[in-house]
Amino acid sequence: MTPAPTLAPYASDPARSRGREFPMDTGLPRGQRSPYQRDRDRIVHSISFRRLRYKTQVFIAPDGDHYRVRLTHSLEVAQIARVIARILGLDEDLAEALALAHDIGHPPFGHAGEEALNAALHKAGGFDHNANCLRTLMRIESPYCEHDGLNLTWETLEGLAKHNGPVADPNWALAELDAAYGLELGTYASLEAQVAALSDDIAYDNHDIDDGLRAGFLDLDELLAHPFIVARWSEVERRYPHAPRDRQLSELIRSQIGFMVNDVLDETKKRLVGIESVGQVRSAGRQLVAFSPEVEEGERQFKRFMYEKLYYHPEQLETARRARALLAELYSAYSQEPVLMEESWIDGLPRHEPARSRHIADYIAGMTDRYAISCHAQIYGRTPEGLRNV
Repeated sequence: MTPAPTLAPYASDPARSRGREFPMDTGLPRGQRSPYQRDRDRIVHSISFRRLRYKTQVFIAPDGDHYRVRLTHSLEVAQIARVIARILGLDEDLAEALALAHDIGHPPFGHAGEEALNAALHKAGGFDHNANCLRTLMRIESPYCEHDGLNLTWETLEGLAKHNGPVADPNWALAELDAAYGLELGTYASLEAQVAALSDDIAYDNHDIDDGLRAGFLDLDELLAHPFIVARWSEVERRYPHAPRDRQLSELIRSQIGFMVNDVLDETKKRLVGIESVGQVRSAGRQLVAFSPEVEEGERQFKRFMYEKLYYHPEQLETARRARALLAELYSAYSQEPVLMEESWIDGLPRHEPARSRHIADYIAGMTDRYAISCHAQIYGRTPEGLRNV
């Protein structure tokens, strides 16, 4: 095994991993990798990860090559997570694995798709993208001969389950997986998982600015006057007064990311005083990786601005409505005529509810935006207008 970097006492040590749900067959050489490096590699090589290339981030099935999708977003989150993890003395590979996998449970069309599947499964326990991430990685994505799932380490699965904090009321999917392989849902996750969660916020807070401006949904003057942005923008204008506006905006986004990362590092180091073990992290009673109170409030206000101006833009809301209708019609078609699904999914269709409905939702949740549109067109002979707004 490659020598591990020196880890802080509160880091997740791969040498002390709690292992995997299913014992690994060690009869074949697989290279000198730590357990968390193996997890990262399994995630990167999975079909579910590759599908993120065609899953909605902000805009549904964008025609433009330069808009972000779930895959590019996940890569950006991983880059930020590695930086923070390295400076804090955490396990970078675990932080990276969690960042890369955190959005794998999203269905086509992002949160609009999640709402559609949740409504379709209202009698079968509902649908939640975070629980579906665990379900996909532990049961659905199954390339190995010995077991279902990718058989990731306990620490990776635990981090994905509760990177946003303890889970008091897990839905059916997460509850089933927790019962099979206890994830201690009532405690806080590792610092690596907390880093991945906050890196997600930093990434989309800033990179969605770029996409929103590119699409013409954000008003530039209004954006640059926002209190959470204005200080960094003033500095960019002072340093680069004659640079083209597009380069100034790129510099703004880089500056904003650096500002937020540095704030997380400063605040987290304060909160880690006296923390000497992973056990103390899990029993701390609060998230230890965090923004300072001032930046947390500023970031909250900026999120409100982005929701009002970008995510809840009238054109976005109308596109989301059409996407929900498309998935509802797909679910209805497969429920009435399961033979419309791929053969491998037909063969595994349970006979009884709620497993039958959940199986159909699993099939749809794994689709990309464009595949869902294609399947709908094949079944109904039409493609809804206005699903692409950029």
